[in-house]
Amino acid sequence: MAIVSAYTIIRALALFHVTLAVFILRNPRMIAEQNIVFLLGEAMQLPTPREFLKPSAATGFIAVLLAFLGITDLTALSMSEEATEAYWGTQTPVRLAFLFGLTGYSYAFKQGGIFASSGRGAGDHLKNSVVFAFGFVELTIWFWVFITLRDERRQRAIRLLERRRAEQNML
Repeated sequence: MAIVSAYTIIRALALFHVTLAVFILRNPRMIAEQNIVFLLGEAMQLPTPREFLKPSAATGFIAVLLAFLGITDLTALSMSEEATEAYWGTQTPVRLAFLFGLTGYSYAFKQGGIFASSGRGAGDHLKNSVVFAFGFVELTIWFWVFITLRDERRQRAIRLLERRRAEQNML
């Protein structure tokens, strides 16, 4: 069994999203200049977006979306055990696929990347260090959640099987 439960990881991630929303709303430059964003951006040769140097309408909207994501995740954790298990069992792989696509796109389609295009495209604003760092960190955490959920599901199934065997032996 895991040291930290999947639902604890999700709660921490939801609170991180709300906290990140506050920081992006107040001072997006602080997020863009974080060491992990700089390190991953430089390692992947991705530029730092100028839009994150001062508060703007775009960073305000990103803050609202992150706060919404965090609050809905916290709300989803308060459902019944069966509903929560079903919800996160389906939600986690979807988020993993989306984040893998976002992070992969940010890297593979960058200027000078494997699939770089010569013209300007609609997704050019996604090819930067902030998007890549966010996607990479989120992908790592959601993979941890996915593995932990699988382990917890397996442990519950083993306990249920043992309980049924014990009941059968008592008859």
